[in-house]
Amino acid sequence: MVEAIDFALAFAEGYDYKAFVADKRTYFAVVKNMEIVGEAAYQLTNEFRDSHPQTPWKVIINMRHVLVHGYADIVPSVLWKTLKDDLLPLKEQLMDYMDNMT
Repeated sequence: MVEAIDFALAFAEGYDYKAFVADKRTYFAVVKNMEIVGEAAYQLTNEFRDSHPQTPWKVIINMRHVLVHGYADIVPSVLWKTLKDDLLPLKEQLMDYMDNMT
């Protein structure tokens, strides 16, 4: 998940919203990596997700379902907002979880 977040953030670096949406290669690279984040969240055990309720697992997994199965319903502004506002805090949570697993 962390690697996919890093990729998504790196792909969009230097873009504003308009340029991001116009550059389909970058747009779909970000979509793919956000799909990976959602799939990885889905693959976590229920016990792990339940023990970390501060992370919005259901939202992450549901977004993955839209990106994969409802791609015609993707709202670019929501994707952009998630990219800009939610991925870095999610990465920080994941890093904290990994640090505390030892």
